[in-house]
Amino acid sequence: MKEIAQVPALTFLAKSRQIYKDPLPFHRENFEKYGNTFKISPKPGLMIHFTCDEKITQHILQKNQKNYHKSSLQTEDLGKYIGQGLLTENGEKWRANRKLIQPAFYKKSINNFMATMDVVVKEELDRIQLDEITDVYAIFNDLAFKVVARSLFDFADIENLEQKISRLQEITEQAQKMLIKELRIPWMKWYFDREWLSGTNSVPHALAMVDEARDILRIIINNRRDSKNEPGDLLDMLLHSTYEDGSHMDDDQLVDEILVLFIAGHETTANALSFAAQLLANHPETIEKAREDVSKANLDETLMNQLMAMPYLKQCVEETLRLYPPAYVTDRVALEVDECEDIAIEKESIWLVSFYEMHRRKDLWGNPEAFDPSRFEPEKAKKYRDFYFPFGAGPRMCVGNNFAMMEMMLVIRRMVERFEITTVQDHIDYHPLITLKPKNANLVFSEKVFSS
Repeated sequence: MKEIAQVPALTFLAKSRQIYKDPLPFHRENFEKYGNTFKISPKPGLMIHFTCDEKITQHILQKNQKNYHKSSLQTEDLGKYIGQGLLTENGEKWRANRKLIQPAFYKKSINNFMATMDVVVKEELDRIQLDEITDVYAIFNDLAFKVVARSLFDFADIENLEQKISRLQEITEQAQKMLIKELRIPWMKWYFDREWLSGTNSVPHALAMVDEARDILRIIINNRRDSKNEPGDLLDMLLHSTYEDGSHMDDDQLVDEILVLFIAGHETTANALSFAAQLLANHPETIEKAREDVSKANLDETLMNQLMAMPYLKQCVEETLRLYPPAYVTDRVALEVDECEDIAIEKESIWLVSFYEMHRRKDLWGNPEAFDPSRFEPEKAKKYRDFYFPFGAGPRMCVGNNFAMMEMMLVIRRMVERFEITTVQDHIDYHPLITLKPKNANLVFSEKVFSS
């Protein structure tokens, strides 16, 4: 069996401050030095294996996925903020809840949300100030959160829902910031755990905010039950869905799943849209090609069918997700001894898969740093399926991937229909948190010039 190279502990410690700010250069440096798999020991007794190897990834996430669970970083550290929902649960409980929730995200169900989605998109794009520098992440973050909120909840029957949703958004963002500090600065745990010492910058304060979010969601759920309304939103579907034994999801589980949908469903989309808008603005020719797609829309068709007939729009989204996958890493723990190719996988070993690096490997992608939507033309895209994982892979692939694709394509469509988009800088900044977030996503929108 092949010996996996280990990064020296002193090298890791010397770069710990840089890794806290941005771990991706550290990943790149070691993949280039040691190959597609290496390991580090960030503290005594803990060993983490990093890989961007497509065969190991397929093995762990797809072919032998039953032997691998999400690590405590997700199930416990993330779980204490968002509960035990689809994102953080393992085993039979996860399988049962996935089976119950999946139908809400079939294309037939998503089609019912498209008109609502379009209303939100148009409202949020109306907020853009013309001919001024705009941080598009702020726009898309609000847009994506409201799309999830209005798909989950019918706003007509809940008092002060806008305020409740704004508070939920604020809480989820603060909780993520706290989690990042816990994960990246573990030696400061003594400080973060003591509210009397660290105040609003503490774990207890963040968890109290999460309890507030859960109370808000319980109020919304109880109001729905009391109202007897059945508006056909996602909450309706979740309330009426049953497990195989005929029972319903209890309220605690329902709150957990809704928190996951809010956090995973809005932030990843907001990130991807921000990167997409910048990439398009940096490549004006791609905007023109996208407009050609949009100009051919058959307005007699449903909104979903119109989008599905716009292949270049889809290619732009897919290429964005290749370069800047919001879920840029994932991790797994081996339940039993295993092997893949010439690599021995020990029981309880931790594996971190870098989709970001896999999507940029020179031996897999031609000119990988370039934004080239044509690489996802249908006849070309087939060859990438074994090493392109924008929504993860295997049974735990993102349950909302179709919802997210439709939303992103719709936003780009409405954006290129309405605006000329110009860039402020020729490079794209990012901030790797739990997800890969944009930074300084500044663009200028002006009124679209219509040709005669």
